[in-house]
Amino acid sequence: MGRWPTGVALVTAPASRPGAPPPGMVVGSFTSVSLDPPLVGFLPARTSTTWPQIRAVGVFCVNVLSAGQRPVCEAFVARSPRRWDVPHHWSPSGCPVLSDAQAWVECVLHAQIEAGDHWFVTGVVRSLGAGRQGHPLVFLGGRYGTYAPTPVPGGRTLDPVTA
Repeated sequence: MGRWPTGVALVTAPASRPGAPPPGMVVGSFTSVSLDPPLVGFLPARTSTTWPQIRAVGVFCVNVLSAGQRPVCEAFVARSPRRWDVPHHWSPSGCPVLSDAQAWVECVLHAQIEAGDHWFVTGVVRSLGAGRQGHPLVFLGGRYGTYAPTPVPGGRTLDPVTA
């Protein structure tokens, strides 16, 4: 599956107690699940220590990372103590939203289903927003990269959001 490109997203939630840092975990499995009702999903590892913290709060926000946010991704993967030293603001339910993210999707936990060595988590979309314009961060073959639109005949490029 290392030959299949995935987007890179940071799932965040409100802190579980005052003074604690908010939980955040990087996922490469974020997907749209349903339009009616509006559901999205992602697959945290069953061994994740961050997912239970997010699950306990019951709300989460998926931040779609931009190509320039590789250092943010690496800081969260490495659990850097300075990982929250990144510009962010708060979603309507108190989840961190990265200021330079491509988009953000805030959800209420809908379901958690066992899926092998992962959980398949779905959330009901409550609010969302488009952020920074540009290219998303992608992961392929063990390396980070980005997406660039392919020119189409006539010199136009298709907008990936509307194509």
